[in-house]
Amino acid sequence: MTSKHRPQTLPGPVDVATSQLDEGPHHECGVVGLSGIDAAAELAFLGLYSLQHRGQEAAGICAISDDEVRLHKAAGLVADVFSADVLKGLPGRSAVGHVRYSTAGGSQVLNAQPIVVRYAEGDLAVAHNGNLTNAHDLKTRLVKEGAIFQTTSDSEVIVHLIARSREETVDGQVADALNQLEGAFSLVLTVGEVMYAIRDPRGYRPLVLGSLEAGHVIASETCALDILGAKYIRDIERGEVLRIEGGAIHNLPELAPAESAAPCIFELVYFARPDSQLWNISVDAARRGFGRRLAQERPVEADAVVSVPDSANSAALGYSEQSGIPFDLGLLRNHYVGRTFIKPSQADRDFGARMKYNPVREVLEGRRIIVVDDSLVRGTTVRSLVKFIRQVGAKEVHFRIASPPVRFPCFYGIDMPSSEELIGSRLSPDEIADELGVDSLGYLSLEGMLSVVSEHGSFCNACFSGEYAAPLVDLDMGYLPGNHPIKC
Repeated sequence: MTSKHRPQTLPGPVDVATSQLDEGPHHECGVVGLSGIDAAAELAFLGLYSLQHRGQEAAGICAISDDEVRLHKAAGLVADVFSADVLKGLPGRSAVGHVRYSTAGGSQVLNAQPIVVRYAEGDLAVAHNGNLTNAHDLKTRLVKEGAIFQTTSDSEVIVHLIARSREETVDGQVADALNQLEGAFSLVLTVGEVMYAIRDPRGYRPLVLGSLEAGHVIASETCALDILGAKYIRDIERGEVLRIEGGAIHNLPELAPAESAAPCIFELVYFARPDSQLWNISVDAARRGFGRRLAQERPVEADAVVSVPDSANSAALGYSEQSGIPFDLGLLRNHYVGRTFIKPSQADRDFGARMKYNPVREVLEGRRIIVVDDSLVRGTTVRSLVKFIRQVGAKEVHFRIASPPVRFPCFYGIDMPSSEELIGSRLSPDEIADELGVDSLGYLSLEGMLSVVSEHGSFCNACFSGEYAAPLVDLDMGYLPGNHPIKC
């Protein structure tokens, strides 16, 4: 890792720093890779900027020029981590970028990606979106064999597995490592100027392939291709391993197949940007569909439909379209809320929500309001929102949620707390309505949600149903990752 203003080549071997067996926080993130494109790092910056919603705590880019890797990563937003001078210090026609979000444990900078190391075949860089469900099991074995870990991230396991493989070729070493992994992994990986794009056999996390000029772009979402002016080619298929070298794409042997696909439906519910296409599905269209189905299942008489901005906007529009109740801007979001030195008293539980949202009195006062949100996790922010809406004079407040109750932790790459923290796990819908102070509350059913996207195949819905597809190896061994809240 370098200082904020002076990128440099990575000096050390893989086995440096101190060993730490305890697993670090699981994480949400976004990845981008560019191969064979001039000023690749500058374009990676733009790609990460469009993926900022996938991770706000740290960002990193490594650039490859003549097999030399230069790396810069730091805690913070993309625009804060990278200046024009920093990007000028990252020359090359290939680059890998990563944005990361984590809620517990470990240094943000320590666990920032890409992870870049030296090994026998040259500099190796990895950017990972997802969570490995056997990371602790693998790490325990690797530590016993003498591996020394630099980070507390599960992603570093991949680096050690590649570096220690006994296969003779780089392709073989990569395949050997990948076939030992369980869980969710969408990866951009480089060895020298050779780039690999990989999705796990169940395809939990999205990863797309695009073209720009004579080169190629890999990204977590199509919105990153859009900002670059790149052409969308296709999704990376589940279990697929692509090698990109010299402008050519080679399909390597696929990973051992899973019984069924399991792309994460929570990406469509909340996490992805509405202007993206995931798995040939328009995210905006899916969310509008969820909203329309919600209006069919949980109708109520009201004067206006408002959304909890911004992730619920599409679902609220769908609810309005189906119900015939006008959509209005009853809540505005402050997009400039960042870290603040102001430390409110613990008694002021509404502080965070007041910083982020503001009710529009003229829309809400004296009216029956349907508030549509995409999901309900802890419920803390919603309590404050309902309080604000009541304070400006709303006659009735009806809360509608465009997904089923989130009742289970999930281990595949989206931040989700333990069951004890999930309001949908602890309380019934009627109890939640009382807790939130609303006149009525209605969820979209699991069957209704799945019916909206049924033509696109099966989806992982473990955080709603508790049905986990990938083996939870570490949990079965009695290991809770890092003793941190379990996340989806």
